[in-house]
Amino acid sequence: MKGTASPWILRGDDSAQTLRVPAGVEYHRVYAGARHGILRGVVAIVLLMIGLIGLAMLFDGVSVLLDRELFGRSGPSTPSKQAAGALALAALIPYCMLLQRVLFGVPPGSLHSVAGRFRYGVFGRALLVFGPPLLIVVSLSVGDAGGAVAWSPADLVAFFVIGMVLTPLAAAGEEYGFRGLMFRVLGSWTPGPRSGAVLGIVVTTVLFTLAHGTLDPYLVASYLVLFSSTAIVTWRTGGLEVAVVLHGVYNMSFLVLATTLHVDVGAQLASRGDAVGSMVNLVPSAALVLIIAIVWWMTRACGPARTPSADSADSAERLEQ
Repeated sequence: MKGTASPWILRGDDSAQTLRVPAGVEYHRVYAGARHGILRGVVAIVLLMIGLIGLAMLFDGVSVLLDRELFGRSGPSTPSKQAAGALALAALIPYCMLLQRVLFGVPPGSLHSVAGRFRYGVFGRALLVFGPPLLIVVSLSVGDAGGAVAWSPADLVAFFVIGMVLTPLAAAGEEYGFRGLMFRVLGSWTPGPRSGAVLGIVVTTVLFTLAHGTLDPYLVASYLVLFSSTAIVTWRTGGLEVAVVLHGVYNMSFLVLATTLHVDVGAQLASRGDAVGSMVNLVPSAALVLIIAIVWWMTRACGPARTPSADSADSAERLEQ
């Protein structure tokens, strides 16, 4: 941090030292200065996309086989397909850590945060403060989803379990891929940290929005707000914990509530290019803008979290002994 007290959301979670990452470096600047940085960055992004597509195809193929051989059914809206998609995205977490270690020589744990680890205190406080209001506003937009399917009780239970357990992991995988690895790559391509943050936030937000395959203005706007929000909080808090909370609660709330209302989520995702949104889709966006304002206000004095110095890490270690 910048020599001033940490905001409450980061307090007590920025003392660990990341080995082989220089002190005072912001999250998105960890790859800056790497030899052949631009070339390595391009390779990293290409491998990220290959992994994203390859893992999705692999897990989807397994789900199709399981549905056909064990359950005698097929289609885009089965619990097996939903679980496969979530597991494929969750697998991006170790995959991106491996890419970071091999291509940049940076410890895998630094992908969590500038503290070199997953800061459970930051995650927990963000979940308690931001989770409930975000869940409420997302629930307001689910009722406008439209369409109903006569799910069996077994399917509803399966979708509920998948939504509560695997969907947050899938959202985390997307964050580690785009607001983690790709954000760091893009953030290292500029002369300074602020320009790197702007480049990383804008490019990752636009690319990930386009990857969702819709041109509906309401849906595009909601995606732009969601993905820019997770990128901004990653920059300001120096890690992915808050972003994982926002994205995870957003996706989990929608899937669980939608399937409870018998909405065919799988079919909607498969035909997202034909989806038509409305003003209701922007209700969660308003809450996300407010959350970003809160995070920015909390970090206004200290600035974005940075890799702690060796002195602060030694002091923390002595206090723990």
